[in-house]
This record gives sequence, C-alpha cells and structure tokens, in this order.
Amino acid sequence: MRTSEKAITSFSLRPGRTIGGKYVVDVKLGSGWEGEVYKVVESRTGIHRTAKLFYPKRNIGDRAVRFYAKKLDRLRRCPIVIQYHHSESLQYRGVPITCLISEFVDGELLSDFVARQPGARLRPFEALHLTYALARGLEEIHKVREYHGDLHDSNVLVNRIGITFDVKIVDFFHWGAPTAAHIGHDVADLVRLLYDAVGGAAWYASQPPEIKSICRGLRRDLIRRAFPTARHLREHLETFSWVS
Repeated sequence: MRTSEKAITSFSLRPGRTIGGKYVVDVKLGSGWEGEVYKVVESRTGIHRTAKLFYPKRNIGDRAVRFYAKKLDRLRRCPIVIQYHHSESLQYRGVPITCLISEFVDGELLSDFVARQPGARLRPFEALHLTYALARGLEEIHKVREYHGDLHDSNVLVNRIGITFDVKIVDFFHWGAPTAAHIGHDVADLVRLLYDAVGGAAWYASQPPEIKSICRGLRRDLIRRAFPTARHLREHLETFSWVS
C-alpha cells in the first residue's frame, strides 16, 4: 500500500463538496474504525442518501466493500436493515476511495435518544417496547443466517411513533460465518441495551421483575439459557405476565 493511502485517517468532507461527481455532502453522520459516514444529496434528484467512505488501509483490494455490499444484499428483505444501493469510486487527495451508497433514514442514535429522556433513562414499559422492536428485527436477520456482531447504542437508530419504535441497525462489523455463539452474542448485546436504557447499574436494584427476568444481572450464561435466540426473547415479550 502506498504511503499516501496509509496516511489517510480522516476525510472530514465539508458540506457542499461534491463526491463521485453526483453527490453533494450535507453533513457528517459519524465515523468508525473502517471509515466515515455522510448524509449526501443526489445532485440530479435532490434525494438524500447515505455514503460510507472506507479508509484505504481498511479496504485493501475492496475486500471490506465487497463484504458489506454482499451482506447488506442478503439482508435486503429485513426491515431493520438500511437498504444498500450501489458503490461509487472517487478520488481523495489523488488516492482512489470506494464508498457505499445506501438509503438515508431519519433517526436518532439510541445513545442520544436515551440521554435526552427525563433522568437520562427510559421507563420500563417503553424500554420493553424498544427491546421488542429490536428483537423482531434481529430475528429476521438471524433467519437468513446472518448476525450483527457488535450491537450497541451508537449503531441503533430510533424513531418513536406513538407507543412503538421504528428502529434500524447499522455497522455490521464481523466477517465470519454465523454460528449459534454469534446469534447468542447478538441476543446478549440486545439485553445489555435494555439494561442500559433503563438506567444501568445505578437503577437496576429498583427495576420491576419484568426487567430483571430479562436482564438476569447481565449474566450471559443465564441470558443464553433463557433466550438462546432472538425468537425466544420476542416470544417472551409477547406472552409474559405482568406482576401486579
């Protein structure tokens, strides 16, 4: 790899810059180990899209791009996954860069959503509604023999609609073939999201039994025994009895 490619650790594209000859940068949405994500506007139509630009050193031979594109294509019928459109090639400081263009979804990071709630936490009933939406989505992902691998509150997008939540998950990271362990890891991560959303360790002792029966003190062995798959967690949320 050329020295100039190794040196690229940030793009920091400014609003108004055109990339790929057809997309105008609107705002930076985030960054991670592999690259940066921007909200862009398609010049010809005015439609908003999402562009993920990969750092060259994280995408040698376009391996990461091919992985992401194929994985997102397999997940195209899963409503919880942002839909992939195509890839684009562009130049950044004379270095070829590949980016993935996907649908743009309005939403708020779960971390930000929880932080602006009273007391910076969700009430148990609404947290269970959120968990149910995520469990249904993960179940669909697992049905097509895929998994997320790194579920946390900064890769979940949330829109609250009435008493329900419309959720999307992003940043599928892991490369390996799915196993029962991967699926169990996804479920345990989802339970951790519930635990954190209702206040974490500071509030856990005062949580109702309905929350504790799922979180199980964050013991992954107990969580996996009770909910070996997202389907088991979804079915539990549909059928458990409230303690009066």
